[in-house]
Amino acid sequence: MHTNPHTTLITPTAPVTTSTHGGRAKCLQRLVRLDLPVPLTVALSFDAVHKIAAGELPDIDAILGCFAEDALLCVRPSSEDPDWGGPGAVLNVGMNDARQADLTQIMGAEGAAALYRRFVQAYALHVARLDPDLFTETEGSEAEALAEALSIYESEAEEPFPQNPHEQLAGVLRSMARAWEGTTARLLRQAKGAPADAGLGLVVQQMIPGRGPGECGSGVLQLIDPVTGLRQITGRYLSQSQGRDALGAGAAALYLERDRRGPSLEDLAPEAFARLKDYAAIMRARLREEMQVEFVIQNGDVHILDGMRVPRSSRASVRIAVRLAEDGIITPDDAVMRVPPNTLTELLHRQIAPDAQRDVLGTGIAASPGAATGRLVFTSAQAQASAARGEPCVLARRETSPEDIRGMHAAAAVLTERGGMTSHAAVIGRGLGLPCIVGASSIEFRLDKEQLVTRDRRVLKAGDIVTIDGARGQVLAGAPAMVEAALDDAFQTLMGWADAARDIGIRANADTPEDAQTARNFEAQGIGLCRTEHMFFDPARLVVMREMIFAETPEDRAAVLERLLPMQREDFVQLFRIMEGQPVCIRLFDPPLHEFLPTSRSGQRELAEALNLPISAVTRRVDEMAEYNPMLGLRGVRLGVTVPEIYDMQARAIFEATIEASREGAPVVPEVMIPLVSAKREVELVKARIDAVATAVRAEKGRNFTYRLGVMVETPRAALRAAEIAPHVAFLSFGTNDLTQMTYGLSRDDAGRFMSVYVQQGVFPEDPFRTLDIDGVGELLKLGVERGRRTNPGVTLSICGEHGGNPESIAFCREAGFDYVSCSPFRVPVARLAAAQLAIGARIGRF
Repeated sequence: MHTNPHTTLITPTAPVTTSTHGGRAKCLQRLVRLDLPVPLTVALSFDAVHKIAAGELPDIDAILGCFAEDALLCVRPSSEDPDWGGPGAVLNVGMNDARQADLTQIMGAEGAAALYRRFVQAYALHVARLDPDLFTETEGSEAEALAEALSIYESEAEEPFPQNPHEQLAGVLRSMARAWEGTTARLLRQAKGAPADAGLGLVVQQMIPGRGPGECGSGVLQLIDPVTGLRQITGRYLSQSQGRDALGAGAAALYLERDRRGPSLEDLAPEAFARLKDYAAIMRARLREEMQVEFVIQNGDVHILDGMRVPRSSRASVRIAVRLAEDGIITPDDAVMRVPPNTLTELLHRQIAPDAQRDVLGTGIAASPGAATGRLVFTSAQAQASAARGEPCVLARRETSPEDIRGMHAAAAVLTERGGMTSHAAVIGRGLGLPCIVGASSIEFRLDKEQLVTRDRRVLKAGDIVTIDGARGQVLAGAPAMVEAALDDAFQTLMGWADAARDIGIRANADTPEDAQTARNFEAQGIGLCRTEHMFFDPARLVVMREMIFAETPEDRAAVLERLLPMQREDFVQLFRIMEGQPVCIRLFDPPLHEFLPTSRSGQRELAEALNLPISAVTRRVDEMAEYNPMLGLRGVRLGVTVPEIYDMQARAIFEATIEASREGAPVVPEVMIPLVSAKREVELVKARIDAVATAVRAEKGRNFTYRLGVMVETPRAALRAAEIAPHVAFLSFGTNDLTQMTYGLSRDDAGRFMSVYVQQGVFPEDPFRTLDIDGVGELLKLGVERGRRTNPGVTLSICGEHGGNPESIAFCREAGFDYVSCSPFRVPVARLAAAQLAIGARIGRF
């Protein structure tokens, strides 16, 4: 048995590894090496189990020979990763008529019969594959229930229940092996990240009766609270005192420590309790992890059946990792590596309580995490009115546009019928930390009636209370219980260790002072993208913008924009002061001008009144500015070339704000970014005007300042011609949202309608708007990096699309030589941790 690599008695020196026998088998060997009281255990390797599934059994007699002749056995799964699951454990293998008679003398007739009955039922369900409905609860004694179970088995299986332990164990091993290799089980574990050929080990362990004249029972114990991660002995213990029913009818689930609510294990068996705490502490220190101890107490003696990593909440995972490092059990780098970056999302936002009831009305794309409850509203005006009343609301729109910004600020959550991961609602929602679901096509939006209709024909009206779960993409009825966000000292400590380890910068995309403050709170290293167009949708500014659009001459446009200058300047002063000298990258005006014009007849009439124009003039101007494909039309740098007064005003506002903000704090060096560039000449034209504005401001104010000019690389041509563009700029920032859209020829707002089908059919491995396309878009990024650095070695390189907060995208950026990534403020901690893990992994050779 010791020399067989596939069927091995677990000893300190046995050839057992996680990769060959699974995590449970390896953990049990570690417990044996710690000289803990572990019952005899035999481990079957992945290869052995695979052969069992194919019909080739191991030497069953050799396995049974490791145990006492009258021992009852337990068979448990041992997969490489416990999260991959496995078939359920089967207890009391070896139980038969003769063993029942022996146990009757020890634990009484009812206890022995109950033990036997439970094994008969488990064997019937898992090995003989009988219908579970056959074994219903019956009245009467356990002896009668056992007789009925044996009769049902013999009738349905057409053979008596097997009495030979050899036959029983062979049947259980075969059943568990085949269950693991079944199609359903394989698909389930693949969904959890397991490879298609993941193996399963099995462990066969001697059972401890847990019956006798002294204190007997079973339970689990851990040294921490698995929800909070705080130090607190928790678990459960079922006492089975002598003469008590094995079913627990006379037993009590007891508290582990003394408690006013009743007796505890500490009261009943203080020595056993003390030993358990000692064993748990040894496991924590030597296995370098918070462990859950599964145990049995037999006449006051403690037996350790298993040890497993404590299941934990995201909040607890951070606190546990930090506490282990602070206690010197692991290093700070180890602590950083132990927390999955995306779990931080649950700490940054309110979440629906894990045990809350969910009445799901519909689903969509989980575009921005967090959860919020509010009354349903259908317009931005309604959202603002609701906020003014102090009532949380959920804004439902077909899709959002820049005009909805104020309504989104006022809402607690956003729901849209259309859109994908980089649609307007998704991007702004993540920036605001606002729970958001887009592409909710399972719900019918009747906006004319202000109704939502679900697939089961429930009708939701304005004012109805709904909840948005932006993490799962679920729309729920009512107001389920919530768990509040939690950023405690442990979180701050972990992030400090992460920042010390990472080797790539992390900035935030921030459009407003509120966004900038959030970025600052999350310790972003500056603003990597400030979209200035959102500043113009304030009602007071919107009227001025529309006036500018109707101006006939450059002089008239400049005069109108002069009224926007102080507003824009104050915006930038606030951003600079909040960021306290850290870099702020401001993207010049990007969207097509028609987005600022009303599309409804009533809106056009209001505009005509505001501008003192006939409505026909307004309608004509709206028609003139209409474009067949506005996202590829007159926007970005094309506006800067053809309507240069807008960029002139913005540049002056930036430079005057730079001087103002530098008076009271660290010198500000603004970064000015030109959007949607495709050609070197576009950069030359815009750069010449911005330089002229800078010169004029220096002369007028009598103050010197510096600034950095750069380009947002959003078109494939800009990436391909980066060698021509780079010598004219200080930085190239790759906008992966539009670059993905243009590379694929996909509308990011409409792709959500069919993207799931494309992913399921294997056309794309992932939604390219959610996960950076390394092969296609990534190749353009690499070309842009290589060509840009070739002609301007000092050029700063970054990405500022929504991919910037994705751990896989950060890995690509590190490898490609980018200086920093920029993402939504609430993704900054995730990006900081992911970047640190990549740097540590590279240093230790893991990545």
